[in-house]
Amino acid sequence: MENKDIYQEGFEIIFPEAQDFFPILGTDYVEFYVGNAKQAAYFYKTAFGFQDCAYKGLETGSKDVASYVLKQGKIRLVLTTPLNSKHPINEHIVKHGDGVKVIALWVDDATKAWKEATSRGAKSYMEPTKEEDEHGHVVRSGIYTYGETVHVFVERKNYNGVFLPGYVEHKTDYNPPE
Repeated sequence: MENKDIYQEGFEIIFPEAQDFFPILGTDYVEFYVGNAKQAAYFYKTAFGFQDCAYKGLETGSKDVASYVLKQGKIRLVLTTPLNSKHPINEHIVKHGDGVKVIALWVDDATKAWKEATSRGAKSYMEPTKEEDEHGHVVRSGIYTYGETVHVFVERKNYNGVFLPGYVEHKTDYNPPE
């Protein structure tokens, strides 16, 4: 490659052929699959100072999983546990133990992000799916990365709820000081 084909700025080399085919606006959340989400939430609050944010479970109509959403600054963790031993999440936990399953990326257009990634060879995890409730709607899509970890693209520009459709605000008596 000739020098005229690249532009160097600091330590970064930018190639003219490179494209930002779907800009990532930030990390939306990281989801852990865990054997006991309630206990894991308590641990993350006690050990690392996370705060309660949202919840989905039997009380909210979710018959398959319970999820606790914790926040610390701009960081959101989702701790999800299966409510049935035959649920695929349980199989994942038995195989791998507690750990990260989803790294969700905040994008402006989840459908475009999915189309661009899969057209370049990424394997689809979740086709674009619209989820809605009384607070608006989100669109999510996803691709496989390495192993069984996935990236989910989250478009939330039309949503004003606490986290995602199906979740309710959740506060317990115990929250460490911020």
